[in-house]
Amino acid sequence: MKLHLLRHPRPAVEHGLCYGASDVPADAAALDQVLAALREAGLPGDLPVYTSPLRRCRDLASALTPAALYVDARLAEMDFGAWEMRPWSAIPRADVDAWNADLLHYRPGGAENVMDVARRVAAFRAGLLAAGAAEALVICHAGTIRLLLAMRPGLSLEQAALEAASTPHRIGYGQLQVLDIA
Repeated sequence: MKLHLLRHPRPAVEHGLCYGASDVPADAAALDQVLAALREAGLPGDLPVYTSPLRRCRDLASALTPAALYVDARLAEMDFGAWEMRPWSAIPRADVDAWNADLLHYRPGGAENVMDVARRVAAFRAGLLAAGAAEALVICHAGTIRLLLAMRPGLSLEQAALEAASTPHRIGYGQLQVLDIA
C-alpha cells in the first residue's frame, strides 16, 4: 500500500507554543498554499483521504474532498495535557528533562505518552492495511508521520516508537512524503 503522508499547514498559533492536541486552525494563507500545491500535484485525485480530527488537518482535508473523507481520532497529535497552549519556555526544565530521560513512558503534562500514541497509530495502520486500498492520502501531524515512518517489519512497536521519538523532527508544515507499507 502506498501512503501519501501530509503534515498539516502551519497552524495559527504563536511561535513557541506547545499545541499538540489543542484544536487550533491552520493559518489561512498557509492553508491556501498547501491546497494549491496539492492540486498542482493532482492530489488527492480519487484517493481516499484520512485525516486527524484536529482542525489544522480536517479543514485541509475538507477543502480537498468532501467525498471519500475519513476522520480518524487515531491520527491526532499527542496530548500534552497541562502543557497544551503554554510556551515551551514556561514549561519547567526539570519536566522536559524527565521526558527526555524516558521518551516512551513519561506523560508530558500528565496526559499521553509516546507509547499511547504509538498504539493508536499502529491500530490505524493495521486497519488501513486490512481495508485493502492500494493508496491513500493521510493528513496528520509530524509526530504521527514520524511513527508511521518508523513502523517497519522487524521492529517492535517499542523500538519504532523510540526511533520516532528520538529522531530529530524535520517534517515541514505542508510537507508530503510517500511511504510504501505492507
